[in-house]
Amino acid sequence: MLSEYSISNFHCVTPYKVKKNCALTISKGKIKSIGAEASKNFSSQETYYLYPGLVNIHDHFRGNYLPRIGPPEGTFYLNWLPWDNDLKASDAYKERSNINIDENYLLSAYKNLFSGVITANDHFPHKINDEFLPKMPIRVIKEYTIEHECSSYDLKWGDGIEVEHARAVERNYPFITHLEEGFDEESQRGVEILEELNCLDDHDVLIHCIGFSDEDIRKVKEAGAHISWCPASNMLMFNVTCKIKKILESGINVSIGTDSTHTGSVNLLEEMRYARETYRRLYNEDLPAEKILEMVTVNPAKAFRMYERIGSIEEGKNADLLLLEPVDKNPYEALVKAEPGNISLLLMEGKPLLGDLRYEELFIQTGTDYNRISLMGKEKCVIGDPESLLLTVQKKVGYAKPLDFMPIDVNNV
Repeated sequence: MLSEYSISNFHCVTPYKVKKNCALTISKGKIKSIGAEASKNFSSQETYYLYPGLVNIHDHFRGNYLPRIGPPEGTFYLNWLPWDNDLKASDAYKERSNINIDENYLLSAYKNLFSGVITANDHFPHKINDEFLPKMPIRVIKEYTIEHECSSYDLKWGDGIEVEHARAVERNYPFITHLEEGFDEESQRGVEILEELNCLDDHDVLIHCIGFSDEDIRKVKEAGAHISWCPASNMLMFNVTCKIKKILESGINVSIGTDSTHTGSVNLLEEMRYARETYRRLYNEDLPAEKILEMVTVNPAKAFRMYERIGSIEEGKNADLLLLEPVDKNPYEALVKAEPGNISLLLMEGKPLLGDLRYEELFIQTGTDYNRISLMGKEKCVIGDPESLLLTVQKKVGYAKPLDFMPIDVNNV
């Protein structure tokens, strides 16, 4: 089985620089060297762009289904709880119950894979997701502690804020929680609650934060905590997002997450574009594509306390790599404009997950269980069998269910 090889003829793109006409050698799942070819080399036919594999800081793997569920037109929710009630009363939720949890998790994994995501967080408690995460074709992290939210209507996903936070500190994990996801008085005390419990620090990954005051922003920055920004979900549910400009200007480490497709974008590529459009609309300023790349690579890797392994292209790190067809002359704009069909090769620890047919030999030689698919009209190789998965889902719900996050061409039921 092939354990060392190289890829070549690409421009290496990080948030801080572009290195042209590169080669990169992968050995035993790690980046062995940058600038040299191995005896077994895979070269693209033209110069493509190579990025670190993307990181989705916030997803709900049991909740990726369509359509989106939001408040009545012209209204918004006070907090997340009435949305949850609407979801569970919806036809979409009833339809989703026809497919089993394994299938829902696999759909969610492919949602991420087809948008260049290698690493993601499923924001559910370990007692619910531990049995499913090892089966995923991408890396869904297990190294985290969790509390659903810092309020009395928390879903009690963890063992309590103080216990879960203490575990995070002991294990050097992130402590992940929704925070100030709403406008009621209790929701807006989220930062104060963490402070009172001595749980506001650099282990915290705080999701949404739409109720943050300027003082909350100051305290979070001072504590070194991290923020997950999910603008599409925020705007659908609340018609507002966090004070993202002030948060970024403060220097807080911010990452972009999708949330579930019941409220957020269909994948991370779409969420990146939505984030940029939202920023432009709110502030009449651009959110640079270089900054967006940081928010889906370097920043979430730091928030997950995994930066020594993922988030950048460096010797010794995991060979988590995204090779894109150049759809724009500017490599940063090319990422923001990319569609799933533009993914030429996607590697997790050197193992191919998705690739053009020119890389089929790599799938074979690494012993990857794969199938051929048509992805947005382009022939690809992919790990596993997402076409059969989609057909199974359609059979169970009884019609050719469109799922925009599964953009593969199938012979529908």
